Amino acid sequence: MSGELSERMHKEELSQEEKAANRLDTADPGHRHLFHVPPADGGRYQQAAYLAGNSLGLQPRATRDELFADLEAWRCLGVEGHLAAMRPWLPYHELLTGPTARLVGARSTEVVVMNSLTVNLHLLMVSFYRPTGTRTRIVIEDSAFPSDSYAVRSQARFHGLDPDTTVLRLTPRPGEDTLRTADVRDLLAAEGDTIALVLLGGVNYLTGELMEIPEITAAGRAAGAVVGWDLAHAAGNVPLALHDWDVDFAAWCSYKYLNSGPGGLSGVFVHERHLADPTLPRFEGWWSTEAATRFEMSPVARPPATAEAWQVSNPPILAMGPVRTSLELFDSVGMTALRERSVRLTGYLEWLLDQVTPGRPLAVVTPRDPARRGAQLSVRIGTGSAAELAKRLRLEHGVVADAREPDVVRFAPVPLYSTYHDCWRVANALAATVEVH
Repeated sequence: MSGELSERMHKEELSQEEKAANRLDTADPGHRHLFHVPPADGGRYQQAAYLAGNSLGLQPRATRDELFADLEAWRCLGVEGHLAAMRPWLPYHELLTGPTARLVGARSTEVVVMNSLTVNLHLLMVSFYRPTGTRTRIVIEDSAFPSDSYAVRSQARFHGLDPDTTVLRLTPRPGEDTLRTADVRDLLAAEGDTIALVLLGGVNYLTGELMEIPEITAAGRAAGAVVGWDLAHAAGNVPLALHDWDVDFAAWCSYKYLNSGPGGLSGVFVHERHLADPTLPRFEGWWSTEAATRFEMSPVARPPATAEAWQVSNPPILAMGPVRTSLELFDSVGMTALRERSVRLTGYLEWLLDQVTPGRPLAVVTPRDPARRGAQLSVRIGTGSAAELAKRLRLEHGVVADAREPDVVRFAPVPLYSTYHDCWRVANALAATVEVH
């Protein structure tokens, strides 16, 4: 924090609370120095208090040079870069396989990085949503990200089904904001013979609730359904063990907690029990045939018994570079250490918000149990517009958060680069912006 403090007016005296936040940053510094932090639009600090990493992660400092190195290979080598580049393009995607498998708790044969998230969900549902007889329904959470709703509804229509009756939306109990695992289990037990697919968000984008993935997966599979997970807000945020949890399939983006840049590539997991199943339908393309015979140019694909069989097109090298750079950082720091700091940092923000919210039209809707949330606290505002509040926080205080209309502002203290001082700035800005009623 010393660099940021030096930017303060030299006569300005720090409050005891701000001093306490700075002491915490000295004791538990994180890895902010490895990232570019945007400037503040307003307030008395030059750097933003950036708590929007659950929407778009910050750029690692290493990304620019690494990306330029791949561009330079293209400039100097042309097509020969497929084999002669320092990081040859032909097998480039394999550089991401090991770090990805470690990140999500998978075997290397079970993962591949390709395409974008919703495209991958559709490709996976080609294989794993196979409605037959009365087993046709798809279970999602009512507060799923809209693109997931669009995807499953369009899949239902593609199979000639009515999406309004095919898609079963899970809602919390009246007066509650988050789902209870027991209620999800009870529904799966009661309705299981009608359910073909369970597709839930590992961490809910709106509330920040971390679902109990192993328990729900077991319940879904016991009911005879296929269980998949959208891990857009979970990958790089919370520890995962997809293989051991017996998840059928999963997909995630890389531009949030994984810091690969806007629209960054998606990761895919397919459990090994499915990899050699010849009965699974699957769309195929140039990169879904085995690498050893790819350039024999045969008209019939020979898919490998790995997740790479779900690849359709050759990988975009310039989009893969930032993913590789970020995954190397995660490998270096480790998800265990990140999760431990995340719990401390999010807990500190929660404590600060508890000092601010009484008397104000503000309420934290994220579960208070650290085991039931990731690096996010969602605050519901009782009056006004969430977008307008987020705008004021940014322009008046240099606090960058994410608004979800009509009434939720999301704060993500990302353990890689967020600080305790950032959290203090959030609470201080809310206290200054939202009047006591």
